[in-house]
Amino acid sequence: MAAIEAEEQKLQERRKAYAVKVREAAIGAVEKGGLLRLPIDRLEGLMAAVKKLGVDEVEKRLLGTA
Repeated sequence: MAAIEAEEQKLQERRKAYAVKVREAAIGAVEKGGLLRLPIDRLEGLMAAVKKLGVDEVEKRLLGTA
C-alpha cells in the first residue's frame, strides 16, 4: 500500500510540473505574439472582450471564419 501511495505522490508531482511547463509555454506564446508589449489598459480591454465573448467566438472573429 505504501508503494502505491508513493507512486501516486510521484504522479501528482509530475502532473504539477507538467502544468507549470504548459503555463510557461502559454505565456511564451503570448509574449511572442506581442500581447505583453501592449499598454495595460489595451490588454485589459482585450481580455475583457475574450471573457465576454468567449475564446471560441474571439478566435472565430479574428480568423474571419463564420
